[in-house]
Amino acid sequence: MKKILFAFVFVLGSFAVAQAQSGIGIRAGANFSNLDGDLKNESRYQNKVGFHGGLTFGIPVVENFFFIQPELLYSTKGFKYEDTEIDVPTVGLVERDGNMNYSYIELPVLAKIKAGPIYFEAGPQASYLLSVNNNIKESLNGEAYSSSTTKRDIDGLTRFELGYAAGVGFATSSGITLGVRYNGSLTDFVDKNPEEYFEGDLTNARHSTIMATVGFTFGR
Repeated sequence: MKKILFAFVFVLGSFAVAQAQSGIGIRAGANFSNLDGDLKNESRYQNKVGFHGGLTFGIPVVENFFFIQPELLYSTKGFKYEDTEIDVPTVGLVERDGNMNYSYIELPVLAKIKAGPIYFEAGPQASYLLSVNNNIKESLNGEAYSSSTTKRDIDGLTRFELGYAAGVGFATSSGITLGVRYNGSLTDFVDKNPEEYFEGDLTNARHSTIMATVGFTFGR
């Protein structure tokens, strides 16, 4: 994975030096993620809000019309699992909610077509899992009293995922872009003993993410 990242950065830098009208840009925004696939208890899992951010580089193939755009992004995905309530005698109502947060480095390589200020993009994506955290919040009689984040073991999860991305957006002449993108995975993210992960609910689960993104391209 380190070699892949190094190669990407090297290519990105080479193009930047070679072209005065550099297509280097930045991108950031919100992720709305959940799970897709053959889930046993689908209602148990709800949408989770995360974020993404990183670098983009537009390589013109047909000037002002068709581009190849590789990107290097940090992205958080996951899901929110169902709330639980426990009525404790002499204490009160204890409510607990939590979410699983999966942090990735992502390398989408997109074909991008511009139609005036509107653009369309689609292409393959490789993702590498960095870490997993379980975030839990508890409240007593409606008042928050506890919040914790626990790092979870990555063993048994797919570290390297293949997927795809497709989206549409609006680009201004000043270099600002606004877009919506869907990310889907072709790889189950539990690859060992899936019957033990979340009681076997996620045997064939895959990440599914909608991205709302804002970008800026330098040199425009």
